[in-house]
Amino acid sequence: MTKSTINRLRRKLLTLVGIVGVAPHLAWAETLLPTPRQSTGPFYPEQLPLDDDNDLTRVAGRNGLAKGQNTDLSGRIVDTNGHPVTGVRIEIWQCDANGRYHHPRDNRQVVLDDNFQGHGHTITDAEGNYRFRTILPVQYPGRTPHIHTAVFPLGHDPLVTQIYIKDEPRNAQDFLFNRIPVERRPLVMAEFKPTSGGDTEFVAHFNLVIGATPQQA
Repeated sequence: MTKSTINRLRRKLLTLVGIVGVAPHLAWAETLLPTPRQSTGPFYPEQLPLDDDNDLTRVAGRNGLAKGQNTDLSGRIVDTNGHPVTGVRIEIWQCDANGRYHHPRDNRQVVLDDNFQGHGHTITDAEGNYRFRTILPVQYPGRTPHIHTAVFPLGHDPLVTQIYIKDEPRNAQDFLFNRIPVERRPLVMAEFKPTSGGDTEFVAHFNLVIGATPQQA
């Protein structure tokens, strides 16, 4: 994917604030339900960090590690027929362990963790797999713990959504989570499982399903 293509798709993403529905599809043409769309939110980076790889717990040029509980987040991106979506860009962004985003609009008097990357990206492999190393999501004022994610399939609108912790009690009071129809909420939740040792404290698996929503000419 060329730099110009990425920039075009990022500009498209920034116009999607407030989108929560999905385009209608013919039931007989699908075997999988598309992942529900959600808003980009106010803290999508105005400028991507220089270090923007898939390990958000380390920042190039710094010796420290991010605060928080190290988490291995992985999954697969497929279309509604179950076919892998290969070679596409997927991004995640979230607040640090102190509950603050790396964004100028988050100007609360909360210490910023400079060792947390805040945003990262990777490209899916031949089977549609992706993987990130990040921290267990935490809440910040007004929101339940979550991780923002966006997928940029060529020829389609970006899929923007949020990943929530399965069985998290605070989900029930979250206004954006509650906008998702009850029967579709399992599609945006992942089980964050504690590990038994090593430097990874949690693992989570989250699959995304891209609906057939080609961009309009």
